Amino acid sequence: MRIGIFAVGRLKAGPEKDLASRYLDRFAKAGPACGLEFSRTVEIVESRAGNAATRKREEAALLEKALPDGAFLIALDERGKAMDSPEFAEFIGSHRDRSLRDMAVLIGGADGLDPDLRQKAGIALNLGRMTWPHQLVRILIAEQLYRAVTILSGHPYHRI
Repeated sequence: MRIGIFAVGRLKAGPEKDLASRYLDRFAKAGPACGLEFSRTVEIVESRAGNAATRKREEAALLEKALPDGAFLIALDERGKAMDSPEFAEFIGSHRDRSLRDMAVLIGGADGLDPDLRQKAGIALNLGRMTWPHQLVRILIAEQLYRAVTILSGHPYHRI
């Protein structure tokens, strides 16, 4: 199963981008052994519209254009479900085992995701109840994808 990250905004060169890239590289190298492949990161430009609803709608349209047909969508949203790392790994593994071709992790802009796009997601997940800068969200989800691969493969990276 191919997994991609689809985000509003760009990570500029610096430590955040380096760390996210490090985890995504680890995921890309370890994933194929357990049937997971990192497909890509897609970054779309933040809307400059005058109000939040229009910004979210414009950003959602750009995200949707970039998504693979039929992809299972994971919306990162503060109102979403909380999972621990083993639950997230099991979730990824169960979708892989159903021969799902593509999975897309959606990261909205500063205003969040458009409600219509969020509704299309198979699940909304939160990364905790606190608000995180988008740069850190990229790092957190990249690390959790790598951690999921290590859990699924029995690697000792994840310790309980």
